[in-house]
Amino acid sequence: MNLSIYFKRFFSNSQTSGILLIVCVGIALGIANSPLAQNFQQFLNLKIGVDVFHLKYAVSTWINDGLMAVFFLLVGLEIKRELLEGELSSFKNASLPIFAAVGGMLVPAVIYTLFNYGTSFGSGWGIPMATDIAFSLAVISMLGNRIPNSIKIFLAALAIVDDLGAILVIAIFYTDQIHWMYLLISFGITSFLILLNFLKVKRIIFYLVPGLFLWYFLHHSGIHATIAGVILAFTIPTNLSDTEISPLEKLEHQLQIPVGFIIMPVFALTNTNITFNNAMIDGLFSNLGMGIVCGLILGKLIGINLFSWIAIQLKISSLPQNSFWLQMLGVGLLAGIGFTMSIFIALLSFKDETDIQDEAKFAILIASFIAAVAGFLVLKLSSKEKRL
Repeated sequence: MNLSIYFKRFFSNSQTSGILLIVCVGIALGIANSPLAQNFQQFLNLKIGVDVFHLKYAVSTWINDGLMAVFFLLVGLEIKRELLEGELSSFKNASLPIFAAVGGMLVPAVIYTLFNYGTSFGSGWGIPMATDIAFSLAVISMLGNRIPNSIKIFLAALAIVDDLGAILVIAIFYTDQIHWMYLLISFGITSFLILLNFLKVKRIIFYLVPGLFLWYFLHHSGIHATIAGVILAFTIPTNLSDTEISPLEKLEHQLQIPVGFIIMPVFALTNTNITFNNAMIDGLFSNLGMGIVCGLILGKLIGINLFSWIAIQLKISSLPQNSFWLQMLGVGLLAGIGFTMSIFIALLSFKDETDIQDEAKFAILIASFIAAVAGFLVLKLSSKEKRL
């Protein structure tokens, strides 16, 4: 199976941006545990914006609600392209990543809930459901040609479906209070964007400007503003031509570098500035910590492989070309790298509870590190094994 030009670009950017993310995590942790910690936190709490339009927020809010909307726009573009013309465009190709992603979301959520049912941490069940595309693809890319391309494509498609699931979870379950007037206006803007697509308007600017208003009204409606990025993405026009670059492909290409090399590193700097204390180590063995760690590592491993095995036994799907089950186990472990999306959901789960957020972030970092190392070693070992 040959990699498409989009997947080649995707893997190349993901590997480099993944390494940059690791560097940013190190810098953030260094700042948080240095004399600069208080000054950095004061900067993140600094409110900027315009009061008259109710657009004055802390720097951290602008990053988590504003810049991350652009990240979700890129994710939405990738999902739409894969659904229409990529690895998710036919049931035969899409069935295994979809089954695997569903298992990789349900089982971690169940494991987390088993640890935290009836506790004050129960709302965090969505935390271990997510897979970080950049980190997971960065790790698998380090193995080069020792891993078949089909396995790399499977992981990318799985992560994309996983992100779609996480987006739906955020929209449905992590919305506090709905302000229906703002939501109605958002619906009107969405209808206008769909009309532009129907009329075959191709200039991207005519979508981006209404998209800004969509972000504003969704933000005030109570639904998390990052969902605006996904809605906007699904209205951007595309085509199935191999010769003509569509507006979707053009925008996706333009966003990959700023998202991978600016937005995600800034998000990492903002949200991994964790000041270590002894309670965090103990927190790893609390209901919250165990739910996150076991959910991301064991939940992803079991869920992805169990649901894949069921789909293959039912002859709905087949293993990726030239692959075998040891490699699938490695993919299941790599999918346990939650990081960006997991931290994002942790912030939504425990709003205004900084100590709990920090414990959750620490557990996510530890689980993601274990998943990355274990997944890499299993896949490296699999490259030495011959298929039976």
